[in-house]
Amino acid sequence: MSLSESFGCFPSSWFGFVQHSLALLCLVGVVYKVVVLLIQRRDALRNFKAFTGPPGHWFFGHVLQFKQDGTDLDQMVKWGEEHPYAFPLWFGPCVCYMNIHHPDYVKSILTSTEPKDDYAYKFIKTWIGDGLLVSHGQKWFRHRRLLTPGFHYDVLKSHLKLMSASAKTMLDKWERYSSSGESFELFEHVSLMTLDTIMKCAFSRNSNCQTESGTNEYIKSVYQLTDLINLRFRTFPYHNDLIFYLSPHGFRHRRACKVAHSHTEEVIRKRKEALKEEKEPERIQTKRTLDFLDILLLARDENEQGLSDEDIRAEVDTFMFEGHDTTASGISFILHTLACHPEHQNKCREEIAQVLNGKDTLEWEDLSKLPYTTMCIKESLRLFPPVPGMARKLTKPITFLDGRTMPAGSLVGTSVYALHRNATVWENPNVFDPLRFLPENSCERSPHAFVPFSAGPRSVCFFRQKKSLVW
Repeated sequence: MSLSESFGCFPSSWFGFVQHSLALLCLVGVVYKVVVLLIQRRDALRNFKAFTGPPGHWFFGHVLQFKQDGTDLDQMVKWGEEHPYAFPLWFGPCVCYMNIHHPDYVKSILTSTEPKDDYAYKFIKTWIGDGLLVSHGQKWFRHRRLLTPGFHYDVLKSHLKLMSASAKTMLDKWERYSSSGESFELFEHVSLMTLDTIMKCAFSRNSNCQTESGTNEYIKSVYQLTDLINLRFRTFPYHNDLIFYLSPHGFRHRRACKVAHSHTEEVIRKRKEALKEEKEPERIQTKRTLDFLDILLLARDENEQGLSDEDIRAEVDTFMFEGHDTTASGISFILHTLACHPEHQNKCREEIAQVLNGKDTLEWEDLSKLPYTTMCIKESLRLFPPVPGMARKLTKPITFLDGRTMPAGSLVGTSVYALHRNATVWENPNVFDPLRFLPENSCERSPHAFVPFSAGPRSVCFFRQKKSLVW
């Protein structure tokens, strides 16, 4: 009996029943999803009713008001001037973040142990995994405890010459541009320099990425991934995993992830091969200083349990990205602000030249002898924070100093850019004024008014009593 004859044994009414059942099932699924979204919207409207905000579209929210032309962050500042302390920001019809931009509110959020939100940050997990940036709870505490030795002061001191060597390679390239008068994209060069630095310092690997011809494939994949993640967050239909997966942007995202992951996997593989013969940290340390990757591979907790292969790759992906990209952004804007204010640039140059006193590079002890340069760096980080915002999800209700409350489950975004330009906190906030960081000018300012590296338990900060840098 042929296949067509076999199907012919079933009455047409049976096929009609199957078709109607499938159609009904799809309809039920769509209705269920719509009801869930409507409930989310109702809850968000009810939770944020005490806060006023800028008007938005009923379906697109405020997404259409972000033009992606370089003015979006300034728009956040403008909304902050109209709505003090905080205002709701809608991304689509159902996703709403309470955007905070005042030190009193920021303190309440950043000093808590609330986790990163599981909405925006989930889009980055396919790239950098569940590392220190996005993990929370016991996993985050365990990983931070295991990795803290990698940021001991003695380890950082040993990296200074490597950092100087990478910077010199970049400056030598700039000398050639200076001689020819040819223009170039500064951020690309600084990104290669910081990638070269993180590869040498954290992974003890000479990548030669600054001197290789052509565009570095890893750097290119990072640019693509950051753009695609930003696009996905702003495009409501792309919040659905299946729709994004089937889209052209989803294909580009998977391809860029493959490039980024192959880069980190090669670094891990080569180090594992090098550690096969030397399994005891003490024996390795007699030959060289343990770097970040050594500590990842050799770390053990109180139960003698190490990190899984998945955890190791997630932490390597996280530090490979965070260790070079945000640093490159910060350095690029520091150079930009100094170039725009030559009077401050000249003072920094004079101060550095005096400290060098004929030496080629700065030493660890010299860093504390550059107060004016340090103030210029801080002022640039205030105006152009490398990470302009961060988000948390509340696991319990919170009451702010003005009495307004938010329930558990609320999404809270901290606009670092708007906080750093809040006119109620900073006098003439758009003016580059390093002297605002003089001790006498900042002693009465809230410590949560300036948070370029976040604050609280998830910040990047030095704990002098422990002599280590922790995340």
